[in-house]
Amino acid sequence: MMNNTNKLCSMQEAVSRYVADGHVVAIEGFTAFICFAAAHEIIRQRKQELTLVRMTPDLVYDQMIAAGVTKKLIFSYLGNPGVGSLHCIRRAVEKGVPRPLEIEEYSHFGMVGRYIAGASKLPFFPLRSYTGSDLPKANPKIKFVASPYGDGEIAVVPPINPDVAFIHAQRADAQGNTQIWGLLGMQKEVAFAARKVVVVVEEIVSDEIIRGDPNRTLIPGIIVDAVVAEPFGAHPSYVQGYYDRDNALYLAWDKIARDRAATETWLDEWVYGVASRAEYLEKLGQKRLDELDAGELWADPVNYGRYD
Repeated sequence: MMNNTNKLCSMQEAVSRYVADGHVVAIEGFTAFICFAAAHEIIRQRKQELTLVRMTPDLVYDQMIAAGVTKKLIFSYLGNPGVGSLHCIRRAVEKGVPRPLEIEEYSHFGMVGRYIAGASKLPFFPLRSYTGSDLPKANPKIKFVASPYGDGEIAVVPPINPDVAFIHAQRADAQGNTQIWGLLGMQKEVAFAARKVVVVVEEIVSDEIIRGDPNRTLIPGIIVDAVVAEPFGAHPSYVQGYYDRDNALYLAWDKIARDRAATETWLDEWVYGVASRAEYLEKLGQKRLDELDAGELWADPVNYGRYD
């Protein structure tokens, strides 16, 4: 159980406690730090009617939508990075399989603006990236207002405040002070925008380690509700310094996802068929995990000075 100073819990407990049917859920991470472990647990617990929010809904949301947990997708770029389409999402949009899917599309900067507005408690976020775009015709939530400074109309997007966000990172202490390095994406803004925050990390470290390198602390424990230790929790995406991207799985998913029966077989084997992330990793095998080893390239130390 969690208390004010120790927020550690299992992924099963975090999903059960913070994800309810009908919730707006964000699993962010831009190429890196994508928490597949959270997505798979949400599927296993058979949550329903979720609205999924993400700048780049790649395999992680393709799998969740294939499992039928989702009613709506709010996003910007959509695809299997470097490979092609997301076939499960296409089936849901084009054929209503396994259930109809509502979509709400923005540009990348439009989603960035929504997260910033949500994190900053702003009524909207102004941006110019929709000039000449057809997106406002497809999405009535993209509106135009007169600039108060007399330089014409400017597009605005509304804030977004997910009911819960799952943020993957390298390490945190038991209080939720979270350190991330590498390709940060919008992890910090999503955490501040969300009503509940679950941090998922490769390892739990002492508060002395966190205090010893404060500039890497992207998310303060004061806004974190739960901390889950889940090594390889972002596989097949990557975590800087811990493991590389499993490109083979991204390529394999393209073939699997084209066929509904093959997709359901994969979900049965790799999601429903394992009780936890630990069982998933055992099934994946140590040889595969070793192949994804990130190697070593250490940063130079810095002197923060002494305080007597």
